Amino acid sequence: MRLSLTPSTHRSDYEFAHRVRVRFAETDAMGVVHHGSYVLYLEDARVELLRHHGHPYAEVRAEGIEFPVVELFVQYRRPLRFDERVDVSVAIGLVTRTTFQIGYLLQVEGETRATAVTVHGVVDGDGRATRLPTWIAEIGHHLSPAS
Repeated sequence: MRLSLTPSTHRSDYEFAHRVRVRFAETDAMGVVHHGSYVLYLEDARVELLRHHGHPYAEVRAEGIEFPVVELFVQYRRPLRFDERVDVSVAIGLVTRTTFQIGYLLQVEGETRATAVTVHGVVDGDGRATRLPTWIAEIGHHLSPAS
């Protein structure tokens, strides 16, 4: 396990936030978001973080680099429900030569609903491990590893 980041529950610890609205198709019969839908929210926010820093994922891919998720951790605190606006705050965590971690905070009107961490590898267009681009380490301020 590579995961070593404990995501903060304080919005001020994150440098970027992306808002998503819960769609009906992402919920069960009670209007509660299915656990797998959270992964889509994390991905949306991660892609927007890269775009925000001048590295749209389409351009990253065109350069022959991919960032596959190699680990995922989600802590569900309170359910998300249909039609809620969810602020997904994002920050880079630990960066190594070949991996990086991203911490997430999902909130509705300032109330924490979930936290998450994704660990990403770096591969070339053929799926072979490669070095991390230097600009990843330069993005924003970083969350601290778990103590």
